[in-house]
This record gives sequence, C-alpha cells and structure tokens, in this order.
Amino acid sequence: MKTICTSHDVKVPENVTVTAKARVVTVKGPRGTLTRNFRFAHVDINVVNGTVVRVDKWFGNRKTIAGVKSVAGHISNMITGVTKGFQYKMRLVYAHFPININIDQGGKILEIRNFMGEKVVRRVPMLDGVTVSKTDVKDELAFEGNDVENVSGSCALVHQKCLVKKKDIRKFLDGIYVSFKGNVQAN
Repeated sequence: MKTICTSHDVKVPENVTVTAKARVVTVKGPRGTLTRNFRFAHVDINVVNGTVVRVDKWFGNRKTIAGVKSVAGHISNMITGVTKGFQYKMRLVYAHFPININIDQGGKILEIRNFMGEKVVRRVPMLDGVTVSKTDVKDELAFEGNDVENVSGSCALVHQKCLVKKKDIRKFLDGIYVSFKGNVQAN
C-alpha cells in the first residue's frame, strides 16, 4: 500500500545556514561547512524560510518511507557537526606489552607500536577533517571533527588495526576501544 506523502522536518538553528539543490545539501556553521549528496535517496529536500529543512516522500511504500527519517537524521548530524562538533575517545587496553602511540603530521596520522609485543609499526591515516590527540588521562586518545561519519570511521580504522589474530579473543583483550561518544563543545 502506498502512502500519499510522508514528511519529516529538521529545525535549523539561528547561526546555521542550510542550502539544498538537486538533493545536495550544504550546511554552513561556526565550525565550518559540510556538504553531502543525497541523490541515491528518492526524496524531496526543501529549505522552508531558512529555519526548517523538510524531507518529503510522495507515494512511497514501507521501504522507501524509511529513507525519509534516515535522510533527516543525516542532515541533523550535519547541523550538530557544524555547531558543536563530534568527539570520540578511545582507550588503549593491554595486559602485558604496553602499546605505544605516536601522533604525526599534526594529528593526521596515528602510529601504533609494540602491540602484543610485535615489532611491526601500524600507521593509521585519519579521514578528512579528523584530528587525533592525546588527553590528560593515561592511555586515552581523542578524535575530533565535524563529520560524525569520518570521526567514527577513523575510530573504526584504529580499532581494526589492533585486532588480535590466532589467539583466543576471550583471553587476549588487548586493543584500542571506543570509550566515549559526544560533542566537542558542551551544551
């Protein structure tokens, strides 16, 4: 059964401007600019009076209607990114061999040494717009950026570089794990 029209509204804060043309959404805010292409989703995206972004789907079935809330959620994350930014924190976990971390090129490349006592150096380049830094807490890293997908993707790349191979993962829990997800600027 088809639903005539399904829509979802996203409120735009005062210090943010959103433009949508041909399903390409650009969000400008105090922390920078994010652009995303939604041409894969067959929805209508309109900016109403500069204060509301409306996502519509006409004559959709159950599967295509689900894309309305997804696109609206992506736009909401873009607005949060250019106003508050996203911050993920990761902790280094080891039982015997201490993992050494080195940050190069101003937080763009992360080097992991001595993981499980191995001599190989693991280099992880950060995705666009993401910087990594050490925090005041021992064995903790902070990943910051405006795009939530790039920040979480960089954390996933770091986690995947430190997977234990050919051992019982219930016993060998060494690795780098996400411990906190939040915003750079508090409310």
